[in-house]
Parts: sequence; structure tokens; C-alpha cells
Amino acid sequence: MNDDSMKRMRIGLIGAALIALALLAWFWASTHRPFPPPFLTEPRPPPGPIPGDIELYYTLNSVFSTLNATLLVSLLALYVEIYVRRKIEFTLWLAIFCSVLLLDALTSNPIIQWAFGFRSFGLGPFAMLPDVFTFVALAILLYLTLKY
Repeated sequence: MNDDSMKRMRIGLIGAALIALALLAWFWASTHRPFPPPFLTEPRPPPGPIPGDIELYYTLNSVFSTLNATLLVSLLALYVEIYVRRKIEFTLWLAIFCSVLLLDALTSNPIIQWAFGFRSFGLGPFAMLPDVFTFVALAILLYLTLKY
């Protein structure tokens, strides 16, 4: 296989993983309410009506956090491969950078938060907008990494 076909195969695999994981995250988030997890009885959601759009924001945040984690795992694998082949210190630092961003993506994912008994409430669209912007930035970084 030449380099061009390897790049296309990687892009295809990453794209397929992004689509599959986005659908899984969407399904999970739309079938699980953000509050409370089954094993958590306290604290309870605030009294009064719960805004209807929180489920949408929760679902979108879950999807974009999952997409971010997928892109970061892809970038991390690429940077480690480049470092192993060429021993360029810059790529090692890029791998460390991706590792830190991966931790950020995992801890901001509502699915992970829900699994540990936490939930977000009342942030509206600002709960998921940072993940949208992070997704765009990571997609650009992945494009540049695969290009060169």
C-alpha cells in the first residue's frame, strides 16, 4: 500500500468510527435522562418545571464530547506512530497535548459524568457549545496532521 491509500484508509476508518460513536452517544443520551442516575438518590433536581430543551443540550453535549474523544484518540495514535518512526520531540509533545485534551473530553462527557453519579443542569446551550468549537478545532488539527 502506498502512502496515499493508507491516508485514505485512515480517513475512512476515522470517519466510520466518528459516525458510529456519534450514533451510539446520541442513542444513549436520548434514552437516559441527565438526572438522577439510578444509584443516586441525593441531590435531586431543582424543584419546579424542568426546561424541555435540557434533553437536547444534554444529548448534543454527549455526542460532541464523544466525537472529540474519538478525534483525540486518532490524533494520539498518529502522533505516537510518527514519534516511533522519526523520533521527533515535537510529536511527543503533541501526543502529550492530545492526552491532556483527551482527559478534558472524557471528563466533560455527560455519559462519563452520569456513570460517576454527577449530572449537569441549567446551563442551556453553553453546556455544549465549547464541545462544538473543540470538535471543529480538532477536526482541523486532524486534517493538517493527515495532510503532512
